[in-house]
Amino acid sequence: MIDPFGRHITYLRVSVTDRCDFRCVYCMAEDMTFLPKAEVLSLEELERLCSAFIRRGVRKLRLTGGEPLVRKNVMSLIRGLGRHLDSGALDELTLTTNGSQLARYARELADVGVKRVNVSVDTLDKDKFRQITRWGDLDQVMRGLDAAQDAGLHVKINAVALRGVNDTEFEPLIRWSHGRGMDLVFIEVMPMGELGGDARLDQYLPLSMVRAGIAQHFTLTDSDYRTGGPARYFTVGETGGRLGFITPLTHNFCESCNRVRLTCTGTLYMCLGQEDAADLRAPLRASESDELLDKAITEAIARKPKGHDFIIDRRHTAPAVRRHMSVTGG
Repeated sequence: MIDPFGRHITYLRVSVTDRCDFRCVYCMAEDMTFLPKAEVLSLEELERLCSAFIRRGVRKLRLTGGEPLVRKNVMSLIRGLGRHLDSGALDELTLTTNGSQLARYARELADVGVKRVNVSVDTLDKDKFRQITRWGDLDQVMRGLDAAQDAGLHVKINAVALRGVNDTEFEPLIRWSHGRGMDLVFIEVMPMGELGGDARLDQYLPLSMVRAGIAQHFTLTDSDYRTGGPARYFTVGETGGRLGFITPLTHNFCESCNRVRLTCTGTLYMCLGQEDAADLRAPLRASESDELLDKAITEAIARKPKGHDFIIDRRHTAPAVRRHMSVTGG
């Protein structure tokens, strides 16, 4: 699959549910209305959709949410997708999670071929963690991290940089994550979904400032390490660990974008920061053959835009897109 700008689409991110057992302040409102179950694809339909993309050249598949591991029987989907690892059609099957369910599922994930997971940890302060996630328990997440590493999974920690919230914790987060052999990636707040008032503008902290502050305490050397995602990595001299930055606002990564995103309703977003989308549920259900589905995928990739329009400032406090991050997948 090649888009209008010559980019090969080899990476599919799939939101298996919009539901989550956390309510992170930068991701969703506390009183969320989730999709009716009737609109959500079955796990068998999601597997068929993913398999169609793999047949078309997708080599990396990431399952996201919401929180993917809260979906009932989700391991049946993951086991089904694992067969593409066995056949060599898929290079990597990964997961982004808040870590709340990892203690339960880590061993099984490793057994079906998952080798890496991304886990969101924005603070090491238990009270602050509860404030950021509203419902989260840091001890539960820590037990999940232990289980993941005991199962042999490589863990990358994702931390959203939040002004006035965790901006004094970047050095401790680096030492903690690298001390456990985990990569760490800082992420800028993205203008997605209505949070009320100027909440997101108040949260926004440019990673250019974060990196400059970190460079006062650590030696950062450019790394050629890549995972197929948007992070730019550095090696931290004092810890030997990897530190990444995802900067959708201060320095976007659109020119090398190789990704599309599929929601649990069968909606395909060709760009995280644009509203244009393609309905794949209708052609999926219209025929047992994949002919209509393949045609819809081809037409969608032909509409992939050059880039997003994310911006946050005093003149642009409304979200760039109305859907919350949990709908499309983190």
